[in-house]
Amino acid sequence: MRLSILQYGDAILRAKGKHVEKIDDRIRELARDMIETMHAASGVGLAAPQIGESLQLTVLDVSQVEDRPSTMKLNGKDVDPQTAMPLVLINPHIDLGGETEMGTEGCLSFPEITGEIDRAKSIIVHAQNLDGEPIELETTGFLARAIQHEVDHLKGILFIDRMSSAAKTSLSSKLKRLQKETQRGEKHRPKAVAETTL
Repeated sequence: MRLSILQYGDAILRAKGKHVEKIDDRIRELARDMIETMHAASGVGLAAPQIGESLQLTVLDVSQVEDRPSTMKLNGKDVDPQTAMPLVLINPHIDLGGETEMGTEGCLSFPEITGEIDRAKSIIVHAQNLDGEPIELETTGFLARAIQHEVDHLKGILFIDRMSSAAKTSLSSKLKRLQKETQRGEKHRPKAVAETTL
């Protein structure tokens, strides 16, 4: 089932996601719906807060990105990132490598807004999969960037927070407009719908 993606200005995007205590059928169904929603929106990642669920859960799929390569090791073994997608990460924790690089990012919660963001080139991620098993991912390139972006969402951090002040200033009118549209939409939404998280 496709879910609605929250836009900038919605308070849930600023909330820290709760630890997923139990990986049950509800969480598995939520992950499936998030993958479907991400693909339908032509995204490469989607975090649970973006669909109104304040949980430590994110999904990713960089298999269609050919111009920005990635490498990946899963539990110490080299894996082709193309065949390992989509990825579901539950309760992820990242160790950042020391070297960073600038790269262009967008976000499904910020339609038509992109920015240059400085991120670690390589990361190690500790998380759980949908079977509740602990996994360790070592990634570089675009996948490393995408995971950092999504894990930021789980902490209530948005990619605009990592932009230079000059870049953010140049986008201020677009951001204000998006925020107003979001708040206007919330006012006109029926109360029962506004309180629904799925």
